[in-house]
Amino acid sequence: MRVRASFLTAPCPSESSALARPVAEAHLVARCVHGLEPAVAAEILQLGLGTVTHLGHREVHFRASPSGPRAAGLSTADDVFLLAAQRPDIGTTRRDLDALARLADAADVGTLMRLREEQGGPGGVAGVAGVAGVEVSASFLGRRAFNRYDAEDAVGRVLARRLGTGYHSRREGTGPPPSYSGWRLTLDGTRATLMLRITDRPLHRRAYKRHSVPGTLHPPLAAAMARMAGIRPGHTVLDPCCGAGTLLIEAGLHQPRARFHGFDLAPESLRAAKGNAAGLPISVGRADAGHLPLPDGGVDRVLCNPPWNGQVAARGRLSGSSSHWWTELRRVLAPGGMAVVLLPDAGDVAYGIRHRFVPLHVQRVRVSGAQPFLVQFALPGGRRGS
Repeated sequence: MRVRASFLTAPCPSESSALARPVAEAHLVARCVHGLEPAVAAEILQLGLGTVTHLGHREVHFRASPSGPRAAGLSTADDVFLLAAQRPDIGTTRRDLDALARLADAADVGTLMRLREEQGGPGGVAGVAGVAGVEVSASFLGRRAFNRYDAEDAVGRVLARRLGTGYHSRREGTGPPPSYSGWRLTLDGTRATLMLRITDRPLHRRAYKRHSVPGTLHPPLAAAMARMAGIRPGHTVLDPCCGAGTLLIEAGLHQPRARFHGFDLAPESLRAAKGNAAGLPISVGRADAGHLPLPDGGVDRVLCNPPWNGQVAARGRLSGSSSHWWTELRRVLAPGGMAVVLLPDAGDVAYGIRHRFVPLHVQRVRVSGAQPFLVQFALPGGRRGS
């Protein structure tokens, strides 16, 4: 499905108009991996979550539909926040921190708590319908005479006072209790933005992710790859290097009426994948990705983050040459099928083309300090996988 939309950027408000009026509708901000902004916007539109108003660096702004689905179900975002208040970015000195206290005073905390519950978040907090406490995470661009903890404390203490509850400072390096409401403060050089997380923990922390292994894939990125694959009911979906099973699980949650198969050589990966996928219709077994126990042309979709000796060393036939991986991928994929893969550099994309895969989409993303390529390949011929 292709989505076309126009995106509008709201002007930066003056300090006197920093959302001091009551918030009548939910203005939301989805934070994401850099490079996935279009995928997040597409999911918002496809799910009918609202109207996208702005795409920025690692964030998508949208206005929630009054009777639409809840934004807590967004799978490709790292986190989703309610826009609480906004003003021009403050200055660089410590005395400019007073402006952040005024920003926190401008937020309509009562309405924000109601909107949070409407979007699938917890209901209320002690003080205003019962908030257990407040915690704030801040980030800013540029050199400042204050640190992130100074900014967090300036906002958090005001919010806690207004909500009639406690404030947990991150200054000592300890995490807040899980019941505390999470607030986010960003200073990007143009705007100072205060936001309230709609859920009790970041969306990227999936409940199924009970076990992990080195190189495990970031769940929202896996969700974006699954959505890009266009999986349909009855499709056979393969991950030949499944690791902890994240790609297959995200794909299964997206399209539960498909068939899912994962293989790996590492016993610790297979244990993790089986533990994470418990209760889901996902088959996991031991096999070499260069020699899979599958018939020719029996797979409709491939999802994979192959181990090209980055965080995870290649094993089996892949340790000799990545050509074995491409050859086996071409053998098992049905004509007209599709593969969505994460590749470390442009040379690997070219290698796929040399193996007669056709790239339909190439997108660079930034995750865990690396900048791999997210690529959607098609295998020409036939119509089985279309």
